[in-house]
Amino acid sequence: MRNVKVLNSDLLINAGSFVLKVSLSLCVFLTVNKHKPWIETSYHGVITENMDTVLLDPPLVALDKDAPVPYAGEICAFKIYGQDTPFEAVVLNRTSGEGVLRARGPVDCESQKEYTFIIQAYDCGVGPSGVDWKKSHKAVVHIQVDDVNEFSPLFREPLYRSSVIEGKIYDSILQVEAWDQDCSPQYSQICNYEMVTAGTPFAIDRNGNIRNTERLTYEKQQSYRIMVSAFDCGQKRAKADVAVLIEVKPVCKPGWQGWNKRVDYEPGTGSRQLFPKMHLETCGGPLSGVKAIVQLQTNHIGKGCDRETYSEKSLQKLCGAASGSTDLLPAPSASTNWTASLVTDSSRDSDLIYRFDGRQAANVPDHVVPQNLTDQFTLATWMKHGPSPGLRAEKETLLCNSDKTGRTEMNRHHYSLYVHNCRLVFLLRRDFSQLDTFRPAEFHWKLEQICDKEWHYYVINVEFPAVTLFVDGVSYEPYLVTDDWPIHSSQIDTQLTVGACWQGQCTGHTASPKLSVHSYFHGSLSGLTIRPGRIETQKVISCLQACKEGLDINSLESLAKDIKFHFNPAQSVLVVEGEDVDNINTAMTKVSYINSRQFPTSGLRRLHITTSVQCFGEDTCLTIPDIKAMVMVLQPSEPRITIAGSNRLVRPGSELQGAMGVAPFKELFITSTVMKGDGVTHRPGVMELMHNLDYCDVLVIGDELDLDRESLEIRHSALLGKHLDATNSTSGISIYGVDSMAHYEQALKQVRYRNWKPAALTERRFRITCSELNGRYTSNEFILELSVLHRSVLVEHVNHMVAQPQLMRPVHHPLMIHTLNSHTTGAAPPTATVIIVVCIAALVVIVVIGVYRIHSTQQNGSKEDEEDTKDPELDWDTSALNITINPMEVHHSHTFTIV
Repeated sequence: MRNVKVLNSDLLINAGSFVLKVSLSLCVFLTVNKHKPWIETSYHGVITENMDTVLLDPPLVALDKDAPVPYAGEICAFKIYGQDTPFEAVVLNRTSGEGVLRARGPVDCESQKEYTFIIQAYDCGVGPSGVDWKKSHKAVVHIQVDDVNEFSPLFREPLYRSSVIEGKIYDSILQVEAWDQDCSPQYSQICNYEMVTAGTPFAIDRNGNIRNTERLTYEKQQSYRIMVSAFDCGQKRAKADVAVLIEVKPVCKPGWQGWNKRVDYEPGTGSRQLFPKMHLETCGGPLSGVKAIVQLQTNHIGKGCDRETYSEKSLQKLCGAASGSTDLLPAPSASTNWTASLVTDSSRDSDLIYRFDGRQAANVPDHVVPQNLTDQFTLATWMKHGPSPGLRAEKETLLCNSDKTGRTEMNRHHYSLYVHNCRLVFLLRRDFSQLDTFRPAEFHWKLEQICDKEWHYYVINVEFPAVTLFVDGVSYEPYLVTDDWPIHSSQIDTQLTVGACWQGQCTGHTASPKLSVHSYFHGSLSGLTIRPGRIETQKVISCLQACKEGLDINSLESLAKDIKFHFNPAQSVLVVEGEDVDNINTAMTKVSYINSRQFPTSGLRRLHITTSVQCFGEDTCLTIPDIKAMVMVLQPSEPRITIAGSNRLVRPGSELQGAMGVAPFKELFITSTVMKGDGVTHRPGVMELMHNLDYCDVLVIGDELDLDRESLEIRHSALLGKHLDATNSTSGISIYGVDSMAHYEQALKQVRYRNWKPAALTERRFRITCSELNGRYTSNEFILELSVLHRSVLVEHVNHMVAQPQLMRPVHHPLMIHTLNSHTTGAAPPTATVIIVVCIAALVVIVVIGVYRIHSTQQNGSKEDEEDTKDPELDWDTSALNITINPMEVHHSHTFTIV
């Protein structure tokens, strides 16, 4: 029996074999939902990230046995159970039960690779309202998210560093590492690395290991910078390459490190550290002592180092040597012309050096040769000499005093200094005024310095019969002394020769003597002097050869107690010793160079460091390479010495006749300036500089001085308290000595010119030049003209005086008197005549007074004080009297001017 429900409709009755239709508005048959939907028990799905559809295996299909009954046999929904599951299931066909699994939003594999959740299917129940719906059993859904290669590899470090030892081949110097944010093994793994920088001696494998393909050398290249890239397994390249720095370290070699090959020295800066960052690398070996020797090599600078280049006399004065020495190798001049033919070395920064090549010599004039050599005298010279050329060494004579005329029986050497087979020999033959016995005559010294091709200062002190040699301030006794007979006295003149020996030779009994020079010297000489009557003290000898540059140590008090050091006398060699390496390093950083010259010689000075290391129980255990460096002394600012003042002077002849004469240079002054650059604006500026001078020459221009009527001299009292001395000749006067510009200025102001027969003299011209460092820096030539006025000019021709005195302040008192009638052609009117008479009377009075003053000046000239203590305005100078008489001019006027 079927159930029937009637809802305001016709009634339809099925009774057995017939059907009864009843009119009803709606008739609905009610069914029963008997079965649950059915689905698979598990599903596996795959979704690609950033996509929304899940591919399931098996497909999502729900079946219901109530089909094809509507609602009961249809599938209305799939429900998912799981926390934060980003998926939803959608029914595609209710009848067939087909469904699909979709993502509700973007799925990111890097966030979650897999999802697992529960799903159930629901039928539609028994009607449209979904009443009495049934659900399937629970099925497990497992979904895997497929990766997309969306990320590029990244390196874990922004920069990689490593170091290698030179000369080694490494399997792996370092390993770089990149990573990828993708989630899958395919895209997240780094499958390859690549060397981006080409041409480098390195390679990289797929694991990021970098190795060198050849042996590296520190001297060739100390470091390398290479770029590396990475690729993931999807062949996506790294977003940014990475830099790899590889430093090449030398094989640990014992030696000094941290020093510069060149150190610049600015003149006037005092002491300059040479190795401020130097340290000794010992490669970890235990040491018991270190000894370092620092040598400053300056044998190419002047006479062996940077010494003062003042003249020999100036240096002797500066060092306090006794006066009276004779310079046998002076600078060539009019009065010292015997050195003019010798070759000078002009590249030695004003050091006066003569080079002898075996063909040159100089004969010293007789008036220069010291004639009073007694049992005490000193012979000194600078010498640079090497081994003698040729297989057979001949004598090389520095100085020889021998007979001037040649006779076979009289060919004698009285004294000489020569080199033979690298031995220095001094010959001194006494005469028969002494006892007629054998006496010491030859003194021999064998020293390495004689032939080492370097400059040395030789001083021979003679205290007969003892002779002592000083070389660079160190005394040496002769290793051999040979005796000889005294020389018989004779009337034969002698010849003193420098660079060879004068000798007379006879070619036959009837032939005239042939004079020759032999035993030439090969080498360089400078400052050859003889001082008779006294020997030089060791203090003066040390001063004369002292260097102005050398090595130094800063902050001695900061050195460790175990450090020992000492210098040689010239401070060109420094020895540093210690037990601790750190203390030695500290001491070496304080080694400095110093040059005390105000204007040092520019150029390089070589440095040489030798080091020896001792180990415990061994003499030497490490070999430390020598160091060769240099100090570059920069060019100093050169001074400009200027002499200025009044260059025209007018004086009456009577004043020149006075006992004091005139002081022509009272208005003179000396200045010195240098060009200095501004470190900020780089604009040069002029700065005044104070320094010493070593000579000033006052020379007459024109005829030389006639000593029978005139003189140019300076009183000895003007030089007291100064390091100055003076010599004069017919050419002028020379003031010399190392002293300040102020002292030279004071001395020049007291130079006096006197002429006791000035009648024929109208003018005298003088030239002054001054020098610093023996002519290295010279002043301008200051010219002064001295005009002489005579009495006849004062009385008879005073109207022609045109020159005003340059050293006087002129005072003018003009008196102009004119006639009232300038057109009168006859005799002057009475008033004018009276005026003329009065003026003539006044003129006579002035002339008489002038003559009286001149006479008084002559009488009192010897009583005057020194000229530099007087006011120039108080001097009587008749040139201040200017009287102009202007008689009848064109218009017959009478004008008288008295000034």
